Amino acid sequence: MNENKGFQLGTVGALTLSVVSSVSIVICNKALISSLGFTFATTLTSWHLLVTFCSLHVALWMKLFEHKPFDARAVMGFGILNGISIGLLNLSLGFNSVGFYQMTKLAIIPCTVLLETLFCRKIFSRTIQFSLSILLLGVGIATVTDLQLNVLGSVLSLLAVVTTCIAQIMTNTIQKRFKVSSTQLLYQSCPYQAMTLFITGPFLDGLLTNKNVFAFKYTPQVLVFIVLSCLISVSVNFSTFLVIGKTSPVTYQVLGHLKTCLVLAFGYTLLHDPFSWRNIFGILVALVGMILYSYLCSLESQQKISEASTQLSQAKESESEPLISIENGTGLVLDGAVSKAAVWSSDKDLRA
Repeated sequence: MNENKGFQLGTVGALTLSVVSSVSIVICNKALISSLGFTFATTLTSWHLLVTFCSLHVALWMKLFEHKPFDARAVMGFGILNGISIGLLNLSLGFNSVGFYQMTKLAIIPCTVLLETLFCRKIFSRTIQFSLSILLLGVGIATVTDLQLNVLGSVLSLLAVVTTCIAQIMTNTIQKRFKVSSTQLLYQSCPYQAMTLFITGPFLDGLLTNKNVFAFKYTPQVLVFIVLSCLISVSVNFSTFLVIGKTSPVTYQVLGHLKTCLVLAFGYTLLHDPFSWRNIFGILVALVGMILYSYLCSLESQQKISEASTQLSQAKESESEPLISIENGTGLVLDGAVSKAAVWSSDKDLRA
């Protein structure tokens, strides 16, 4: 029970850290891009990953976690795939309307459910699927405005959804398969993610903005926000791997939509961004879906724990039954009788 409570507290802490850090970095990057004109998102992400790797290297030097090497090819493939998925999402935003990009993000959850069902043999109950449908409907109402389609943008969005889903599923499966922590996986995959984006970032940003990241005028104010964004990104990257490892890729995506709703609400209330009753209604519907999803996941988790404890108690009882039958016997018991009693007991357990 104590281990279960500790796991639940760790999960709540990871979810809280992910929400707070993600909302903070969105606000910081919004000021950096919208107010200061630094529109080089892919290159900025590569700097985020480089700072994250350096921070983890210092933490390793301070012996805050243990380095655990494992399959180098799996780490390299995972790191490069993660970098590609980030680049494709940025390209999708550049070649599509904002509304279609929001639809792309919404498509990640059903795509993840489909892939996990087909390849990971994971079963999602109808109630869970219903709660996810309510969530997606609410976020769609709140965020999706225009839907301008084009062939290149649609292909990029499809590739972005597939690579993002696979990368997040791999984040969960690699941690469980090789028995590594989120910190150990992040530390080993960060260099590959960072190099992928560091090489392709300036080219992609130049393609999307028609500007050169190296020719940008870096004022002290811009540098302060870049440093702040990189520092917050350490917490964002760490909490992302931690949440996916402790929960699931689908839960992480649900959390991502909660962050979207919080950012929208923050913009409406504090920054006085334009909004309509449709936006507010969509956020409320999305929150209902999130609460329902959280409740159902908690309910299913408790059922699994109770079933496991019941099976464990039954197993202990079946192990003690032959001894009880011998102790309660009258007189001497022959070896043959003991073996028959034991066979009968195990056969009974199989039928139970």
